[in-house]
Amino acid sequence: MSKRLDYTQIAPAGVKALGGVYGYVMQSDLSPVLVDLVYLRVSQINNCAYCLDMHTRDLLQKGVKVDKLALVQAWSEGGQLFDERERAALAWAESVTLVAQTGVPDVAYEAARAVFNERELVDLTIAISLMNSYNRMAISFRNTPQAAMET
Repeated sequence: MSKRLDYTQIAPAGVKALGGVYGYVMQSDLSPVLVDLVYLRVSQINNCAYCLDMHTRDLLQKGVKVDKLALVQAWSEGGQLFDERERAALAWAESVTLVAQTGVPDVAYEAARAVFNERELVDLTIAISLMNSYNRMAISFRNTPQAAMET
């Protein structure tokens, strides 16, 4: 797979704007590990190899165990590997990412509100939306995952 174009060079202001949203999310009250778990799950749903590689590496650097990473896709069967906030965030990420199929039902909203305050839920939804945007950019323009460049 070869890169189609380098959007960071073609539209630096647009990429910088996305980076501003990323900076906003990182300064929020959400745990950086929780955000990266959500980024990883969204990237799994969207099948974004570039982002899967990046967020897996980020989580490993933050000390998340391989056992937990291996089960992000099946988090609901992961037992105590995922705490209550992580499970709620991953469920919300799935519902929001698959909005065309789910419509983000009231039950999903109520479950997320049970563990996140309003600001956290908005910030989490911004993070999910951002990762969906990044996934679409990386997939559309064929960003090469770091792991594929190392072989």
